[in-house]
Amino acid sequence: MSDGSKFLNDVHAYFDKAAAFTNHPKGLLKQIKVCNGIFTFKFPVEIDGSIQVIEGIRVQHSHHKTPTKGGIRYSEMVDEQEVEALATLMTFKCAVVDVPFGGAKGGIKINPAKYQVKDLEKITRRYTTELIKRNMIGPGIDVPAPDYGSGPREMAWIADTYATFKHDEINALGCVTGKPLGQGGIQGRTEATGLGLFFGVREALNNKEDMKKLGLKPGITGKKIIVQGLGNVGYFSAKFCSEGGGLIVGIAEREGGIYNAKGLDVEKVFKHRKEKGSILDYPGAKNFKNSLELLEMECDVLIPAALENQITKTNASRIKAMVIAEGANGPVTKDAEEILNKKGVMIIPDLYLNAGGVTVSYFEWLKNLSHVRFGRMEKRFQEIQTSRLLAALENVTGKKLDKVQTQLVVHGAEERDLVNSGLEETMIAAFNEIRNIRNSNPKIEDLRTAAFVSGINKIAASYGALGFWP
Repeated sequence: MSDGSKFLNDVHAYFDKAAAFTNHPKGLLKQIKVCNGIFTFKFPVEIDGSIQVIEGIRVQHSHHKTPTKGGIRYSEMVDEQEVEALATLMTFKCAVVDVPFGGAKGGIKINPAKYQVKDLEKITRRYTTELIKRNMIGPGIDVPAPDYGSGPREMAWIADTYATFKHDEINALGCVTGKPLGQGGIQGRTEATGLGLFFGVREALNNKEDMKKLGLKPGITGKKIIVQGLGNVGYFSAKFCSEGGGLIVGIAEREGGIYNAKGLDVEKVFKHRKEKGSILDYPGAKNFKNSLELLEMECDVLIPAALENQITKTNASRIKAMVIAEGANGPVTKDAEEILNKKGVMIIPDLYLNAGGVTVSYFEWLKNLSHVRFGRMEKRFQEIQTSRLLAALENVTGKKLDKVQTQLVVHGAEERDLVNSGLEETMIAAFNEIRNIRNSNPKIEDLRTAAFVSGINKIAASYGALGFWP
């Protein structure tokens, strides 16, 4: 069985486990579970004077809400089952954080490191053209985003290709999210998944009752944290957790891992890897040639933020962390989760914890449809109103704030402020909703099952609103 097939089986098993705690009709549950469409296609691209045939995949899991939404993965390891599993997770991820999209996912089966930029552009534009031909992309149809191996550059190529074909569509920029700022992107999108993870971890660690059960003191301050992955999600997760008071003691990447019980400087490690091409041999840290071994080191919180199937039944029993925060999709296998649950480990699941990316993608999509930058209409008004209030208070009290304090008080919300505020509210509200579901049913023992129950109930309500069942 391929890794993709096992991943998909795990996702379906999680769904079945959660569905047993709901009262929805079997037929409706089947509709919520099954994938609505799997599309594979091959297309030729001229590379260095010869023709290469490239394989592309786009999966649209659920149309209970449209458009569908999900990233495009550039990897030689891409297969149908993996993309279907990721699309399925996207459906429930959007539902859990109340983002009105159906789940989707895409893939291009290449190793981007083996191609020049001009060739990657050709491949990306041709992939987009294939989606346009099949009516599988558009601001009201299906909205891709970055994923493993892709980023803002690729999203800009997609947006430009779509706009070329749909030159008379006023909302063309809304066909894809994760774009550069100059091409309709939004402030805060780059760090959104990592920042959302921080908000989720902080909220979980602040709960006194849960931390008492784990034998930990409440709060993120002083918690020893190991992060797997120093890409976009891992880097920003480590950065924000460190700035929030956590102690990053270990960082793992594909070339190995480093550990220092006294803490690592995330920015300096990132700079070291950029200069040396490896995180290994970072001053003062112990090297681990096998990055998976680092996951077994002493820590309070483990953040696997790389790829799926990193914690399996083989190494689960040796994990020492009492909190596992899933930054990646599917980093803990079902077999491993059963072992960890018996040990009393809290797993904060991927379908909630890494939803910061799709949440801010939603904000970007709204910005593209409204054609207005967030904060443009209210920033100055807020500052004027606050200044008037401050002046009135100073007249009454006879006391005045200094220039720095005044600026902090009267500062009006800019786009990044509003995006981060919306993201924080989303992650806090969703966590407490999931936790309440878990606590309301003594048979639900873990947050993943509770998150799936939350997603199933919301999707079922969408179908019910359409009159598909009583």
